[in-house]
Amino acid sequence: MRILVVEDDKSIADALMEGLVKQGYAVDIIHDGETALKRISLNHMDYDLIILDLTLPGQDGLSITKKMRETSITTPILILTAHGETDRKVNLLLSGADDYLVKPFSFDELTARIRAILRRPPESIPSVLNVSDISLDPVKHIVTRRGKSLSLTLKEFVLLEYFMRHPHKVVNREELLTHLWDFNYSSFSNVVDVHVKNLRRKLGIGNSDHLLETVRGLGYRFAP
Repeated sequence: MRILVVEDDKSIADALMEGLVKQGYAVDIIHDGETALKRISLNHMDYDLIILDLTLPGQDGLSITKKMRETSITTPILILTAHGETDRKVNLLLSGADDYLVKPFSFDELTARIRAILRRPPESIPSVLNVSDISLDPVKHIVTRRGKSLSLTLKEFVLLEYFMRHPHKVVNREELLTHLWDFNYSSFSNVVDVHVKNLRRKLGIGNSDHLLETVRGLGYRFAP
C-alpha cells in the first residue's frame, strides 16, 4: 500500500517513514499544507491512505480534509492531533476524517489504526490469500507454495500480494510503481523487472511454468 504522510515536524515525519517502510508500505512525505493539497488534488488516486497532521503551515489538516471531501476525494484520512478534547475529535470525524490519533502515540497503535482503515470486507478479500498452490498471509507475512515456506523480502512479498489480489489481470510497470514504490522512482527504472525476476526464482517458476507471465509491451499477468 502507498501512504502519503503530511507532517511539518521533520523528525516525526522521518520516524514515521522509517517505521512504515519497514512494515512494507511505500511512503511519500510532504511538510506543508499547501503542497500537500496540490499533491492530493492531482495524485490522490495514487494513495491508499493519507496520514495528516492537524497543525500544518499553509493549510491545516482540518481544512485539507474538508476540501478533499467537498471535491469527492474519498482517499482514507488518518489525522494526527495534539488535542484530545472530545469536541475536537468529533469535529474531525464529522469533517470527513476516517480516524484520528492523539500525540504522543505508539507506533504499534498507529499501524493497528492503519490496518483497520485499510481492511476490506472479509467476504471480498479473505485474510489469507490462496491462489493456485500459493498461500499468502498478509498479517503474519507468511508465504508457502505447495506447503513449502518461502523467504521473501518485503518488496517481493507485497509484489506477490498485489499479483494475487489481481489474478488474470495484466498489470503494467507504472501501476506497480504507483502502488508499491514511492514518488521518487521513475517509470523508466528497471526496479520492477528485477523484483519480478527474483520473485519468480523464489517461487520456483521455470520457463514452462506460466504462473507469472510477461505480457510483451504491457507488463505482467498472474495466471494461475
